[in-house]
Amino acid sequence: MRFLMLYKPADTARIEAGIPPSPEEFARMTKLVEDGFKSGALLATEGCHPSSKGARVRRSGGQVTVTDGPFTESKELVAGFAIVRASSKEDAIEQARVFLDVAGDGVSEILQLHEASDFAAEFGASARQ
Repeated sequence: MRFLMLYKPADTARIEAGIPPSPEEFARMTKLVEDGFKSGALLATEGCHPSSKGARVRRSGGQVTVTDGPFTESKELVAGFAIVRASSKEDAIEQARVFLDVAGDGVSEILQLHEASDFAAEFGASARQ
């Protein structure tokens, strides 16, 4: 199974100010990422720039609106993401715990990703390709 993990830090001010991690924080995160890739549990990961460099695109009732950052709801700020391979939701939760031990206070939202096999019953062989 694959899971998308969104990281929402407790302290967004540092990220929004564009302050990089300390050398020690960077080294700990680098080791975690390297170990994750080596084990095959980590498939992709990236950090995000401050929301001031982003935009929200919303469609409602056929109308599209674009709102440039920064975004005022800091509790919703996504500072990074990872796509991980896990044997179960519990395994993914454990991976999130290990990540938060390195990243610090915040929330890791875990969402299971669809696999082609999820649609095999409805769409047959074309879903497996």
